[in-house]
Amino acid sequence: MKRFLEFGGVAAAIVLIAFGAAAIVLGANGKHTVGTSLKLEQITGTPDMTPAAIKGEAKSAGLDLSKITLPTCTVANKAVNTGARARCFAQYMRIHTLEATGGVPYALMPRYATADGKGTNDATKALMSNGKPVDNAARNLWVTETALTTALNTSYMADQLGNFGIVVGIALLLSGIGFLIVAVGGIRTESWLAVWYTERRVKAGKHTPAVSA
Repeated sequence: MKRFLEFGGVAAAIVLIAFGAAAIVLGANGKHTVGTSLKLEQITGTPDMTPAAIKGEAKSAGLDLSKITLPTCTVANKAVNTGARARCFAQYMRIHTLEATGGVPYALMPRYATADGKGTNDATKALMSNGKPVDNAARNLWVTETALTTALNTSYMADQLGNFGIVVGIALLLSGIGFLIVAVGGIRTESWLAVWYTERRVKAGKHTPAVSA
């Protein structure tokens, strides 16, 4: 039973090392996929995508800075090819959309357009085109912005999951190596003690039964 447990420890160590290596490979592959996919979109930050520039723009657009969160990162004139840059770009997109819609979020925007530009949720009071109420273009802008920023934020999440996989993989790998050292060390120590004990008995002139290593 003791021997079974010893070799069971070696087997468990091998499994930990295998899972650790697999987690590292999968995490690295996930990060590579995110980077490759973002590069294909050829996204580059606009010159105003710096904290100072966007703050000035938001003020000029009449936004209440106390009610919005301005980005603190910078992607101005930089290629968006990592999860972190994708998230940063998405934050600037939100500010740009708020500037275009007068600081009104999607949930508070009227569905239809009106002649006075205020919009309405009453189809009978909306502008008509071919007998149908005209959609609020600013509201539709939010739909596009939400779709794009969701995709960018998903890239960030996938990139972070890749990092998490690599960290977990390293932890499993190190744990497996440590477990293996302890398990193999225990087996070797027992074998050494058995040899030492036998030699001592022989030198003392005493008979000792064969001890299995």
